[in-house]
Amino acid sequence: MFFVSSGFPSIFAEINAALKETISPTLFRNRLAVKISFFINGFVLANWVSRLPRIQELYKADNGTTGMILLAMSVGAVSAMPFSGWVIIKNGSRKITLLSLLMYCIIVPLLPYMPNVVALMALYLVMGIFTGMLDVAMNAQAVMVEKQYQRPIMTSFHAFFSIGMALGGWCGAFFASFSLIEHFGIVIFASLIAAAWASQHLIYDKPDPSLKHDGPLFRLPNKAMLSIGIITFCCMLGEGAMSEWSVNFMENIALSGKVLAPIALSAFATAMTTGRIFGDKLRSVFGDNKMIMAGGVIATVGLSVAVVFATPWTGIAGFFLVGLGLSTIVPIAYSISGHTKDLPPGVGLAMVTTVGYSGFLIGPPVIGFIADWQTLRIALAIVVVLFVTMTMLAFRYKQNS
Repeated sequence: MFFVSSGFPSIFAEINAALKETISPTLFRNRLAVKISFFINGFVLANWVSRLPRIQELYKADNGTTGMILLAMSVGAVSAMPFSGWVIIKNGSRKITLLSLLMYCIIVPLLPYMPNVVALMALYLVMGIFTGMLDVAMNAQAVMVEKQYQRPIMTSFHAFFSIGMALGGWCGAFFASFSLIEHFGIVIFASLIAAAWASQHLIYDKPDPSLKHDGPLFRLPNKAMLSIGIITFCCMLGEGAMSEWSVNFMENIALSGKVLAPIALSAFATAMTTGRIFGDKLRSVFGDNKMIMAGGVIATVGLSVAVVFATPWTGIAGFFLVGLGLSTIVPIAYSISGHTKDLPPGVGLAMVTTVGYSGFLIGPPVIGFIADWQTLRIALAIVVVLFVTMTMLAFRYKQNS
């Protein structure tokens, strides 16, 4: 009451109300456990991605071969996602989240031990299967927590993925002088400790045979949904490009040192986190379309600066702007698709999620092929074109809505 009566901005009133909100200890632990799962996913990803140039050196892999390796991971993830829903129904999202986290943590330390590139590619394929299952199962847990809170909190979970990536990028810089075995062993040990705590507090869920849906499960999208799907695809392809090629760009194109290069990945993830922390408030002020268009412009400017000038510091600054621009686009797209009147509940969201993750998973290996054919600089310039396309589609969606 004090904040409101004193004339402070409305955000203080919201904070005051949040402090008065009564949350049961169990529900708080449920939410924290899901956040930890998102965090570990981003943290482990950023750690092995930050050492991708070393993995290339170890296996004498050029950009094209590295693209094939990343493609194997994409194939595994995209193949697993359609079956993950059925597996979750049979076993519960808690079991699948824990299984996927455990397998992910077991596989990453094995990356330096493969006898050849073919074996490494097979390992990435298996890792992709479990990361695909993890993405679906984690979000299922997040939805259950969100329903219990009875208010939107989904962005906060994705913020923890970004926090994990940011800290993982910093770890990549810190452990740059360590061997891959030492680096991965330390971070995976810490991740397993966090996962062990989370395993005790994820929600126990069981299949509900009473749940039914009318009509076909898959439908062709209307024009509005098609636009949202393409926007999500472009955005998540950009996220994947930054996640898996920013360190390589910094070392080989911007010619930064091995210690400085992972900072660009951390800057991107830090900006993503910052944008997601404040995104809900900005969305309520400016609206969905303006947020997507503004984000597209910021991401376009940021990546253009990094590609055109290609110096260590412009690279870090540019990747930071990309993270800031992309941070709220996917959560907004998911929200729009989940409330589409022409589709049954969940169908629109599932459609856009699948398209989006396809961009995130398929984009990085395609960039590797283009980088090997031309240069990584040209490959990322194509991503700039996709950001422009995303921005224009947001404008057209506004005009047609």
